Amino acid sequence: MKAKSIKGKSTQEIQTALQESMAEARLPDGQGFHPSLGIVFSSVSQDIDSIRSILDHANILVFGATTAGEFIDRDFNNESTAILLLEVDPSLFEIYFEESAEADTREKAQNLAEKALKKFRNPSFIVAGSGLRIDGEIIIRGIEDAAGIDTTIYGAMAADDLQMTDTYVFNNQKSSNQGIIMLAFDGDKIDLKGGATCGIRGVGTHKTVTSAEGWWVHTIDDQPALDLIARYMGIKIEKGEEISVIPPEYTSTYPMVLHRSQGDPVIRPVLMFNYKTGSVMSNGMVEQGSKVQLSLPPDFEIIDEVVNDCKNVKANELTEADALIMFSCVGRLSALGPLISEEIEGVKNTFNVPMAGFFSYGEFGRATNGNHEYHNLTCCWVALKEKQ
Repeated sequence: MKAKSIKGKSTQEIQTALQESMAEARLPDGQGFHPSLGIVFSSVSQDIDSIRSILDHANILVFGATTAGEFIDRDFNNESTAILLLEVDPSLFEIYFEESAEADTREKAQNLAEKALKKFRNPSFIVAGSGLRIDGEIIIRGIEDAAGIDTTIYGAMAADDLQMTDTYVFNNQKSSNQGIIMLAFDGDKIDLKGGATCGIRGVGTHKTVTSAEGWWVHTIDDQPALDLIARYMGIKIEKGEEISVIPPEYTSTYPMVLHRSQGDPVIRPVLMFNYKTGSVMSNGMVEQGSKVQLSLPPDFEIIDEVVNDCKNVKANELTEADALIMFSCVGRLSALGPLISEEIEGVKNTFNVPMAGFFSYGEFGRATNGNHEYHNLTCCWVALKEKQ
């Protein structure tokens, strides 16, 4: 597998970068770069239809998601496009697309995975979903229903530059704001190894979620969740509209730490208050009876934790890679600011291969000693290596 990454802030810049990356392919020896797959991360402000048309014209299959920031190196951009181009045998991968997954999400994710299992005995998955219409955790569970909990799943929920209006996934022909796109690799021929690291730590005692439904937490230790969390965040409650969005600076710095029966805890930031019911809405499912902690604002040691986890995978699981994909929560960008570049650079330099990534509205990946989870405020990455 050969890989190159390109980026641009206009359709013309992408066209030029693609032509330059493929220029060697026109040499007489034919030993240049002939990409068959484009992993596309693009702002909703870009002309996505034109970009995928450019790739389609070059016979490049598209796996795409919209973003809240894009990067192929430490210099991340907004309102741009980042593309990881892969020259890989088309028989070793397949792209599946579901346009309407807002309803029956689990069943539709399962159906996509079952299609992959008909093509590959041991598929590995990179997945993206529309970030405002679909529950990412349900996507994971649907894939596991078909392929089992030991399968490999990495990916993220699409974003829309924090407009919080519509996010999209797309392939060569279709785009959807309530869809799932799945890239399945032949796991017997291509290794996918990765990690999911947050670095945020809970403080204080474990509290019990005594009433919850879906993403809404009603009471914690039999107290209204709104009262407890607003007091901890230092937000003065002035009841106005029934449901209010929490300012982003609080969302990214005071998330809940959700403890599971197995593996590392996962993070659930609080996105909205419901003043009428005294409830809070998280960015992911919180089960009644689960244990949570509140947290302190993240410090810069979380960057070292991400990079060290990446180095451990390289030392113990995959010594070399052909390409790298990174999914980082947009909340990490809010919390770390420009220093997020050090995290991106640290992961990229560990394998020193072409990379593309984006800031997302939720991430998929397997945390240390755990199952696959739908994460928030987490850096997920996956390295690809074609087996010899």
